[in-house]
Amino acid sequence: MQKKDVSPHGFLPSFQHFATQAIHVGQEPEQWNSQAVVPPISLSTTFKQGAPGQHSGFEYSRSGNPTRNCLEKAVAALDGAKYSLAFASGLAATTTITHLLKAGDQIICMDDVYGGTNRYFRQVASEFGLKISFVDCSKTKCLEAAITPETKLVWIETPTNPSLKMVDIAACARTVHKHGDIILVVDNTFMSAYFQRPLALGADICMYSATKYMNGHSDVVMGLVSVNSESLHKKLRFLQNSIGAVPSPFDCYLFNRGLKTLQIRMQKHFENGMAVAQFLESNPLVEKVIYPGLPSHPQHELAKRQCTGCPGMVTFYIKGTLQHAETFLKNLKLFTLAESLGGYESLAELPAIMTHASVPKSHRDVLGISDTLIRLSVGLEDKEDLLEDIGQALKAAHSPNAH
Repeated sequence: MQKKDVSPHGFLPSFQHFATQAIHVGQEPEQWNSQAVVPPISLSTTFKQGAPGQHSGFEYSRSGNPTRNCLEKAVAALDGAKYSLAFASGLAATTTITHLLKAGDQIICMDDVYGGTNRYFRQVASEFGLKISFVDCSKTKCLEAAITPETKLVWIETPTNPSLKMVDIAACARTVHKHGDIILVVDNTFMSAYFQRPLALGADICMYSATKYMNGHSDVVMGLVSVNSESLHKKLRFLQNSIGAVPSPFDCYLFNRGLKTLQIRMQKHFENGMAVAQFLESNPLVEKVIYPGLPSHPQHELAKRQCTGCPGMVTFYIKGTLQHAETFLKNLKLFTLAESLGGYESLAELPAIMTHASVPKSHRDVLGISDTLIRLSVGLEDKEDLLEDIGQALKAAHSPNAH
């Protein structure tokens, strides 16, 4: 269900009751003897049993924890899912999902993905007998052509990291599911549950590095997986317990708190991200700007059909060379030069040398991850201050004395 009001810039209307669900689902005071309004941090690793083998829902904290339960229920509601599972990191979630497969199975992965996903599939999963193919899934004909009888999982990111390429989730789902028992996974890290619901568009699994927008405070490393399928949930719950890559109760508490402001944070990220993208696009010292919220983005219409808005991720090519890019990054005062994204603070990085350094150079060249590609995670500061900072750093990068 969605509101009838139109969102800014022609995107889908926002999901109904989102903020209410983020604040209340799974947080009921009645579940605690103390009637605590804020779910307590349950640090106990073990739980008393009434009789041998008779527990009251919890036996060992890896298998299930009251604080983790609260956040898993809330995330499921926000994803429009029946079930959600929390993991120790986004890559822990990725590893656990991959354990649904066996040696000889093929994974088709979007060619432009987070560097850690690329590294895991290329250098770890492939060593266990899984066949990995990197394909541009934004072109459904390429995806269709790559599917074989061994294909068991298709992994897409939309928008992609760092090139912000959009993938039509519904079109991918139609292509994948007509081939039978193939699992479609969407990494929804960049959009968050506020801007995109992959399960409603036909995906089987929606996953996140919750470290980013979902937590939003750069103080928790966590992964999330949401599903509607009973059998997938059962298998993943078994793997979550068997592999054991679960988050700590304290991290669950912090994430649960971060989730409460997801709606107002994402609205501000959208506002600031759009302002930065428009500013960069009008600046003569910038070669090209990539932001799905701009009409100049090649898949802008798809973004409007599929999403309720855009996050604060803006990618651009600075005019010049690696030296210009490095000088720009060194001269930023408000933006911090750092990896990661999705926090309240603004960050800037150079993917070719930082987040995507593990991606082979030949692969980076094909994807356009050049030495002048800069990725910004636009935070929640006053937008005038952000624009001023970018403006002065661009001038410094192109000043005659800079090189």
